[in-house]
Amino acid sequence: MSSSRSSLAALTLGAIGVVYGDIGTSVLYAMKEVFGSGHVPFTPENVYGILSIFFWTLTTIVSVKYVVLVLRADNHGEGGLVAMLALASQSVKDRPQLRKVLLIVGIFGTCLFYGDGVITPAISVLSAVEGLEVISPTFKKYVIPLTLVILFGLFWVQKRGTAGIGKFFGPITLVWFATIAVLGVSHIAHHPEILLAISPHYALGFMWNEPGTTFIILGAVVLCVTGGEALYADMGHFGKKPIRLAWFSVVMPCLTLNYFGQGALLLAEPEAVKNPFYMMAPDWALLPLVGLATMATVIASQALFQAHSV
Repeated sequence: MSSSRSSLAALTLGAIGVVYGDIGTSVLYAMKEVFGSGHVPFTPENVYGILSIFFWTLTTIVSVKYVVLVLRADNHGEGGLVAMLALASQSVKDRPQLRKVLLIVGIFGTCLFYGDGVITPAISVLSAVEGLEVISPTFKKYVIPLTLVILFGLFWVQKRGTAGIGKFFGPITLVWFATIAVLGVSHIAHHPEILLAISPHYALGFMWNEPGTTFIILGAVVLCVTGGEALYADMGHFGKKPIRLAWFSVVMPCLTLNYFGQGALLLAEPEAVKNPFYMMAPDWALLPLVGLATMATVIASQALFQAHSV
């Protein structure tokens, strides 16, 4: 019994690092991109509306769609779009025309997954390094060069494999999730009323009053679930139970606390909209936070590469 529990704990820790590294770093840029686009006027009502949309997007797409439903569609324990396509093809093997349609849909879905893999390293690492600008504007000219150096190193190391450093993915990412949760709680404590945004009527009200804006910002809103496909692709590595346990016990609560903490900060300091994640942290913690965020985004990129190879 004790060995099975330790195995479950180890698999859950591994899932936190490999499966949820990408979605875990979305807090760096999702909120900033929504309000930074200029399409959403900065008002308290809109802050509540966007937070509610984020929360229910995470709930419906990740919690319900992927964690509860899609993980049930395993192909002899394996997951991913190819496994799902094989299952679908088998179910309509006597209908060749429908099989062709399913093949096209599967290829399209795979292309979307690869598209996610293309933008994730760039946007994640860049968002992490942009924290230097919050420390001091003089660092701004170094952000792009430093990001390029990190990305070059990331791809150079990738060809050598990640077996040696992979054992650190889980613990570092767990520290990352704990950190973003603490940052969120520290600001929610000053403005607990922000938790009212959990109510879906704020999301529905925003969409009803601003249908055109809602459509335009969908590309930014979906950033909060980027990497969600990885949990299905990695099912063969970790199994359903560790992936589900990691999501509901660590990842979802920490993401929610951080997003709502960013919302609380924006209610108190509207000027923080330029980079709400880093402006949550006290000055003394900024440099360590930039370092931790950079490590987390590198891990997220490595984990996504691994998911693409499945």
